Amino acid sequence: MAELAPQELRVLVAVADSGGFSAAAAALGLTQSAVSHSVRGIEGKVGTVLFERGRAGARPTPAGERAVAHARRILRMYEVLAAEARGAARGTVAGPLRIAAFRSAALHLLPPALERLTVRHPDITPEVRVVRELGAGTAGEVAAGRADLGIATLGGSAEVPAGLLSGVVVEEPYALVHPAGHPDPRSLPLVDWDENCGSYTRDWWRGQDWIPRATVKAEDDGMVLAMVERGLGMAIMPALSLNGATDAVQIEDLGPGRPTRSVGYVTTREQAGSRAVQALIRELRAQREPVAGRLGEGAAG
Repeated sequence: MAELAPQELRVLVAVADSGGFSAAAAALGLTQSAVSHSVRGIEGKVGTVLFERGRAGARPTPAGERAVAHARRILRMYEVLAAEARGAARGTVAGPLRIAAFRSAALHLLPPALERLTVRHPDITPEVRVVRELGAGTAGEVAAGRADLGIATLGGSAEVPAGLLSGVVVEEPYALVHPAGHPDPRSLPLVDWDENCGSYTRDWWRGQDWIPRATVKAEDDGMVLAMVERGLGMAIMPALSLNGATDAVQIEDLGPGRPTRSVGYVTTREQAGSRAVQALIRELRAQREPVAGRLGEGAAG
């Protein structure tokens, strides 16, 4: 197969990201006919159709999704090559570092690690995006080439995509959370959110006949905590989500059989060799995020 040039990879990514040849042409400063011709040439080299064309624009076929993901990752490595070469010449670790993280990790796990990272390596510029841990989640962002490293929940119902590397950073326990001073918190409705759905939690829940079916659904763990603070229900939440909990809630240990959640990093094999990603992984591993400070105030009963 004839090799694809960097500009052809940029065309692939632009068409996928913009959803059409005209928008991709505008983004790249090319004509629509030039983009269309380039895509046909790329498909000829690859030997398969990469985009479905229609009145609504162009969207990647399954083969196109794979091709675009590889294109993003290859283009990213060109950037890493230049950043690491410049850093090596100056004796520093340099360049942008794209991170995808779910909400509670972005709020409570990443900041201290990034603070230490940027003190040690001021030429690294982290870019953090919050991604819901549903469907492909943060690992999917890494696989698609949109992030260099993802902070993900590991060991649950979703498998880490093939070809990615992962490692656990912290094991966090779940706890019962309810309005402080409530005489019978287990009589309250359960407040839950969609991301709180790992098999490690559900398996435990199925064996607890005291837990009611979720009667209140919230957008995310922050909203769950706010609703519990206002006395609208009780919840079962992981420790990261409980950082910042006020005195309006009481946090109870669920005992030795309590469920836990593994939080770690996911990256590609090529990014695992980059100095910026290696430096962030070291900082993540160096910390052990404490569980919520008031965990264990009450007995699970």
